[in-house]
Amino acid sequence: MKIADIKELTIKELETRKREIRQEVFNLRIQQQGGQLEKPHMLRVLRRDAARVETIATQKRKAIAAK
Repeated sequence: MKIADIKELTIKELETRKREIRQEVFNLRIQQQGGQLEKPHMLRVLRRDAARVETIATQKRKAIAAK
């Protein structure tokens, strides 16, 4: 997910997206433990996406608090 796409989302949408990403990471970790993970690079990609979403959410919360 690109930063431009993330910036367009509202805070509630960001929280929902973060929850979805964390669930995907959890599912991939379960697959990894079972030895069935086909795309191990997806763990890194999803963790970075979650961090991007959290960063933008924090920035938006601070901007609202500053007003």
